[in-house]
Amino acid sequence: MADNLHTESPPGLTSLVDGIVTDAQRLIRQELALARSEIQQEWDKTKSAAAALGVGIVILVLGGIFLCFMLVYLLNWLTEMPLWACYGIVGVLFGIAGAILLSIGRKQAASIHFVPQQTLETLRENVQWIKNQT
Repeated sequence: MADNLHTESPPGLTSLVDGIVTDAQRLIRQELALARSEIQQEWDKTKSAAAALGVGIVILVLGGIFLCFMLVYLLNWLTEMPLWACYGIVGVLFGIAGAILLSIGRKQAASIHFVPQQTLETLRENVQWIKNQT
């Protein structure tokens, strides 16, 4: 009767290794899916930042051209400075404004990470887990 209670044998080494390999494969597939998702999110942020920079530059150029002409002639009319000096003053002012806008775009672009940080962290954890299992 005592022999009937212990009829289940412990799993063999082969089945344990097979289970670990199966778990590792599943884990790697999940990590790849997570990496794809993170890369897609970063790509979307990149497209958004590039579109904002592009549209900002085009608007800056067009507005700058029209305002430059208007301001140059207004400054010339108000101060009777030579026309070349008026162009220089207005050009410097628009250069400063453009530099500020480009700086804002650079800050947005700096927040983009092409390496999926969350995936790297979980991969490190998974490698450590696998090492502990073997």
